[in-house]
Amino acid sequence: MRVLYVSKALVSAVYRDKLESLSTHCEVTALVPERWGRHTPEPETVDVDIRWERTWLSGFNHFHVYPHAGALLDEVRPDLVHIDEEPYSAVTWQFARLCRQRGIPFVFFAWQNIAKQLLPPFRGMRHRVFADAAGGIAGTPDALDVLRRLGYPGPATVIPQFGVDAHRFYPNANERRDVRHTWRASEERFVIGYAGRLVPEKGVATLVRAVSRIPDADLVIVGDGSERDRLVALVKRLGCTSRVQFLGPLPSGAVGRALRGLDLLVLPSRSTAGWTEQFGRVMVEAMATEVPVIATQTGSIPWVVNDAAVLVPPDDVEALCGAIRALVARPIRRTELATKGRELVARRFTTPIVARETVEWYRSVLGGRVADMVGVS
Repeated sequence: MRVLYVSKALVSAVYRDKLESLSTHCEVTALVPERWGRHTPEPETVDVDIRWERTWLSGFNHFHVYPHAGALLDEVRPDLVHIDEEPYSAVTWQFARLCRQRGIPFVFFAWQNIAKQLLPPFRGMRHRVFADAAGGIAGTPDALDVLRRLGYPGPATVIPQFGVDAHRFYPNANERRDVRHTWRASEERFVIGYAGRLVPEKGVATLVRAVSRIPDADLVIVGDGSERDRLVALVKRLGCTSRVQFLGPLPSGAVGRALRGLDLLVLPSRSTAGWTEQFGRVMVEAMATEVPVIATQTGSIPWVVNDAAVLVPPDDVEALCGAIRALVARPIRRTELATKGRELVARRFTTPIVARETVEWYRSVLGGRVADMVGVS
């Protein structure tokens, strides 16, 4: 089985491990932008056929297309095309049209867990993709539910977009000490971490306020975004500058090392009218590293973590502060959560598991089965 895997996400090296796992089950060629916005792809990490191609509107998630897509399809002649993009994206519509012309079945991927009403031409593009797709993959049950509510009638399954690589995310006590040394954090300090975009919907201000009330805890913030300056100002206003570090964005390959320096990861996401947490990958990465997790009861977070994390209401400083204090005081509970989290990742979210379930779905689609199935229980 020859598969053409189309994905802008693969400009990040950490996600390419999925290609290697897929290639143990089928023949894979990946199509990836040679540049994404102002960023060039991270160095090669896997021995898989990757085609780095120019895109029009590079850096625009739902607008970019590949000018030479048809020629690549004719060269590779795949049995199936996996378009790793939302069904309303221009690139998904582009490949749907090219595949229809050549009689090649394709599947799409969807994270969207809010049933948004799109304006033309995106509504029409999504309708065309829904009509022509051999199958769909949803990242969570919420995303699958949205696909159905929006009218997708075809076969679909639930499989996360990417798994976690155990070679990148693992516990290591010695490395923990080294990382904390670079942060000037002693073993006696309780170090809480956040990693992700610094934007209002991620709720980092709530986390800063909670940590400011816990004098024996420090906070390390990884990432960047429009809220950074406001968060820095908030830290100064609350008088906890010495206990909060902004590390800025890290290369994808360095995130695992940073997580190994933490005692606790917090994902304080909040829902807005147009967005709610679609997965929260950093939670899974932290759990793989045996770092306990506190997150909010919003979006798809409860499905992702099951009973392997502490959940609190969004935008609730008191509840978050109380949850953190409880874990600071109970090392046995932290160990219990760390063990549960790592077991959960090993059971559901590793790269080989995601790749195997994806290939099983390919075979199901090519075999003509139309019954819904859930790829992750």
